[in-house]
Amino acid sequence: MNIERIRNLREDNDLTQTELASKLNVSQRTYSHYESGSRKLPLDILVSLADYYNCSTDYLLGRTRKKEVNR
Repeated sequence: MNIERIRNLREDNDLTQTELASKLNVSQRTYSHYESGSRKLPLDILVSLADYYNCSTDYLLGRTRKKEVNR
């Protein structure tokens, strides 16, 4: 997981952890654990983040530098 990438996307979109957590239907504390790497990001949250940011899960995972979704 590329924790830095997830945090940067949130900050680039001018979102607080609380705002993004609300969109993901999790608490701010839970989201904070995901972003810090102290908890693994569940697959459903990973997919929700990719959908929200319109990017691929591979981008969020750090497997590619290409943000675009291949459709």
